Amino acid sequence: MTDLWDGLAQALWLVATFDPELVEIAARSLRVTLSALVVASAIAMPLAALLAVRRFRWRRVIIAILNALMGLPPVVVGLVVYVMLSRAGPFGVLGLLFTPTAMIIAQVIIIVPLIASIAHQSLRDLWQDYHDLLISMNVTQWQKIRTLLWDTRRALLTAALAGFGRAIGEVGAIMIVGGNIDHATRVLTTAIALETGKGDFALALALGFVLIGLAVAVNLAIHWLSRTEREGRW
Repeated sequence: MTDLWDGLAQALWLVATFDPELVEIAARSLRVTLSALVVASAIAMPLAALLAVRRFRWRRVIIAILNALMGLPPVVVGLVVYVMLSRAGPFGVLGLLFTPTAMIIAQVIIIVPLIASIAHQSLRDLWQDYHDLLISMNVTQWQKIRTLLWDTRRALLTAALAGFGRAIGEVGAIMIVGGNIDHATRVLTTAIALETGKGDFALALALGFVLIGLAVAVNLAIHWLSRTEREGRW
């Protein structure tokens, strides 16, 4: 019990004093996840808007696939990306395996379906309200999409935060494609797994506190945005 309290006290001290190793790992996690979030949002949100405003043959199939991929096991994504980026893979010549870029690619694949599915629900509901107006104005497809994306920006931000929350806590795919290399690809989740295995509970707990803090902040932001969006409709 004494060791537990000592580890907890050391963890709090590491957080309070902004331990350099802790700050480095946390900053790398944020850099990788935010980069993945920007790329994923740039792909998922226009796709969600296109699925909302345009009717084509495979539309329902694509929507069903996106919904199904929300539950895609991250370790499977990590394995696929590993195979594609390995020396024997089609993109092995790029030398991206065990780099932050490989981690970003894996996170993008994981969160694109999540962001697209959540965004599509909001965009679809708004399109029902805007359909007759935009059709009567004879606007282009791109103008329809741009209008929907702008008017649902709070809901889209909620979708992006949900994607961030999933990406920041991912460990399986990141461990496979990143390798958990010190000062290169070590992030919060992989560092927690490593330090726990080594028995360094102080650093593991400190990293856990940072991760929990980020998760709580994201959830509070989602709750606040959802509440303000509901209040804005009344």
